[in-house]
Amino acid sequence: MIERLGAVVIDRVAALGDFVVFLAQALFCVVRPPYKFRLTIRQLRSIGAESFFLVALIGLFTGMVLGLQGYNTLRRFGSEGALGTVVALVLVRELGPVLTALMITARAGSAMAAELGSMQSTEQIDALSVMAINPIQYLVSPRVLAGVISFPLLTGLFDVIGIWGGWVVGVGLMGAPGGPFINGIRQNMGGHDIATGIYKALVFGVVVMWVCCYKGYNAERMATGVSRATTNAVVLSSVLILMSDYFLTSILL
Repeated sequence: MIERLGAVVIDRVAALGDFVVFLAQALFCVVRPPYKFRLTIRQLRSIGAESFFLVALIGLFTGMVLGLQGYNTLRRFGSEGALGTVVALVLVRELGPVLTALMITARAGSAMAAELGSMQSTEQIDALSVMAINPIQYLVSPRVLAGVISFPLLTGLFDVIGIWGGWVVGVGLMGAPGGPFINGIRQNMGGHDIATGIYKALVFGVVVMWVCCYKGYNAERMATGVSRATTNAVVLSSVLILMSDYFLTSILL
């Protein structure tokens, strides 16, 4: 029993080492020539531009829900003027980066893991190696770089649209004072709050691209290998997003 337990521990540690080395290789290939500008632009379109409508829709309704719930809660204490501050800070510091990362994971991350898993099962990745093309530099690094660029941009759009949705519901529908809504955001939301959201988005971008590419790249060559890799990528990415959000919040708070 001790021998089996030791074998399991060694396998887990080796898998963790491969996981970390995979990220290190991907980041190294980002700065090492030849640079894959066309592949990066293609991934920016896939990860960023094609996710805009989904992120905007989720941001709008998230802001509307915050405006509705925030107004009903603050009205009990006679603090309707603080609605703008509550909506803006909650979106910019927490919900914006987290929900944006989760939505991109569900849409682009799953597709990315499935694509790389299909290439692995059909031995296309091996073919790249045979042709003296670094598979990580060709397939993984452009995706990691595109994720680092796309996540903060989409998070900013999420925040702006969400604040607007909160204003529409809180001020336009529920009757909260419009002046204090805007002035509260100007006075109480500073550069540190915005930087916190950007830092989280950058970390989430690396985490999601890292996990989804790794799971797809190392998918098993069997009938259920692609589906299993896709499922594992989405689940592990979502868990790591929430875990890293807690640690980042405790550091940046």
